[in-house]
Amino acid sequence: MRSVKIVIIGAGSVSFGPGSLRDAIQMKELKGSTLVLVDVNAETLDIVTRLAKRMNEEAGTGLIIESTTDRRQALHDADFVITSIAMKRDELWKKDWEIPIKNDIKQVLGENGGPGGLSHALRNIPIILDICRDMEELCPNALLINFTNPESRICMAINKYTNIKAVGLCHGAMMGRDRVADILGRNREDIDIKVGGVNHLLWLLDIRDKKTGEDLYPELREKEAQLGETHDPLSRKMFRHFGYWPAPSDDHIGEYLAYAWEDAGLEGYNFEWANNHRNEMWEKLTRLADGTDELGDLLTQPSGEIAFKIIRAIVENRNEYVEAVNIPNNGCITNLSNDAIVEVPALVSGYGIQGLTMGDLPDGIAALCEMQISVQRLVVDAAVTGDRQKALQALLVDPVVHSLSAAEKTLDELLETHKEFLPLFNN
Repeated sequence: MRSVKIVIIGAGSVSFGPGSLRDAIQMKELKGSTLVLVDVNAETLDIVTRLAKRMNEEAGTGLIIESTTDRRQALHDADFVITSIAMKRDELWKKDWEIPIKNDIKQVLGENGGPGGLSHALRNIPIILDICRDMEELCPNALLINFTNPESRICMAINKYTNIKAVGLCHGAMMGRDRVADILGRNREDIDIKVGGVNHLLWLLDIRDKKTGEDLYPELREKEAQLGETHDPLSRKMFRHFGYWPAPSDDHIGEYLAYAWEDAGLEGYNFEWANNHRNEMWEKLTRLADGTDELGDLLTQPSGEIAFKIIRAIVENRNEYVEAVNIPNNGCITNLSNDAIVEVPALVSGYGIQGLTMGDLPDGIAALCEMQISVQRLVVDAAVTGDRQKALQALLVDPVVHSLSAAEKTLDELLETHKEFLPLFNN
């Protein structure tokens, strides 16, 4: 494999950074390649960088590891750019959650859909587009691999407003496969899935035994009907009514459904647990970077993400199949808009990423997805232009929003609360 330059923006994240290092360090084909770690937080970046160098040395991967807080310095002549970024993620997300709930808008998570998803997108889309503009100048042929949410909206903005090639990645398809495997009582690695839909409103269109090719949907329907009152009440009801298993989980698909709160609840994200977990992880990462603790499975257990699998497949022209990517539709799903960002399987090679043609979605499923695509267009244009009217229209089209006055009040409060992070709306 030829040497490449891979830039990871957001490497100082406690969850994303170490996961990316796992996959990079375990991929021996990357020997001689350059891995540049970028983050605006110099303190966390230093910890992750020291950990990366220790992992690289102990594994003998032979990477050249660099780090910087200056992304423009990092982007020169990059071949691949990976993004996973957010501003004060949980702190601002919590406000995205609280304000709509206070105004009686029943959103179940507030990250990717509903008013919270709008607010999240208004903050993150301009940041990602700034990175893309730097890439257009410094590494115009690089592939952007994005993990930042809201995935569909960000990828739509990149596709519409930049010349950068981009793919969005999410492990939602694998979460759906794993839940189906649990119900079937089978090993998850023995199950093959084919998916279609939009990010976090994804549908397992085909489920088969990898070895025999047996269609597992009849068995799934039989075993799901025998389950008691367990978790996944929303996913199970959608499965029964629409005929296919949705993914990733109740809370994520529930962000796009007006009635989701009845089954998914209104507890939202557990911010206290997340904060405690983050602190514990930083303590552990610091010990690993200092050499106090053993690296353990960091050198042997992959993260479960596929960014580096895609990089290797492109550089080595492997013609490799991947289960799910977020890319412009362009006919992959024949009854969804061509400009939509859809999540489908793909073939990855030196030619790039080609989504598989999945044909038509069932009418009901297509209607649910197309509604979200319409919302996404309005959100993207609002984020790029700072147009309050477009932002309000996005809320009024969103099925989670039940009241015009609540939408107006919620939007006003969100824009005011996040004012310092939304300069386009302050002009």
